[in-house]
Parts: sequence; structure tokens; C-alpha cells
Amino acid sequence: MATYRYDHVHIISANPEAAAAFYIEKFGATVKSKGTAPDGTAMVALDLGGGNVFVKGRAVKPSVAAPAPGSTYGLEHFAIVTDDLDAAVKELKAKGVKFTQDITNFRPGIRISFLVGPDNTLIELLERKPV
Repeated sequence: MATYRYDHVHIISANPEAAAAFYIEKFGATVKSKGTAPDGTAMVALDLGGGNVFVKGRAVKPSVAAPAPGSTYGLEHFAIVTDDLDAAVKELKAKGVKFTQDITNFRPGIRISFLVGPDNTLIELLERKPV
């Protein structure tokens, strides 16, 4: 059976710098890096008590219609690490879990898959292997 642990959270904000400042000022987070995300938006990577918090903009602004998971401001998704992504996806699909993205080789040593949790919460399953 696969094992699991928490890895990171992505927070989408209209103003990533101001949102990051909130976590720095209120919770003592520290800036790990600042830059541009693959979609061209600003991104600030934070360390919050040893956990990763990524605050970024949204390339496509949300609509007022019922949004798809991961398409609004606020929490985009959170990630759970597993030591066996193939087994985890198989087990969860057998339990009726809906996936929005099949297993993808994100970059060397990192494989990911996305599923929909309660209340349309987008959850990333992540497997990290040494390169």
C-alpha cells in the first residue's frame, strides 16, 4: 500500500507580493525565492515552518460563474507526497476518486497527478525520486 505525507500549498492572489508579506509578517515565513511562474505570473516561494508555500498570480482571471477546481483566488491546490504514485493512483481510482490529470513526468525525479477532493478541492499527488 502506498504511503502519504504533506508537501506544499499553492495560493493564488491578485497581488502575490502583498499576500506573501502577510505570511511573512503574520506567521514568520521566510522568502526562499521570487520570480516568474511558467504561466508568466509573479511567484514568491516561502518557507513556513519547514513547509513550502507558493504564492502566485493567476494568468487567466476567474469568472463569476461556478469555477472549475483550481481556477479561483485563494487556495489553488495542496499536494500530498507518496512513495509510489502508480500504486496510489490505482488505489484511489479503485475507490472512485475522480482524477483531472493522469500521471505526468513534471521534471526529472518528479511525477505528479491531480485529483478532485471534497468541495472540488484540487489535490496533487506527488512522487519525488532521486535523479
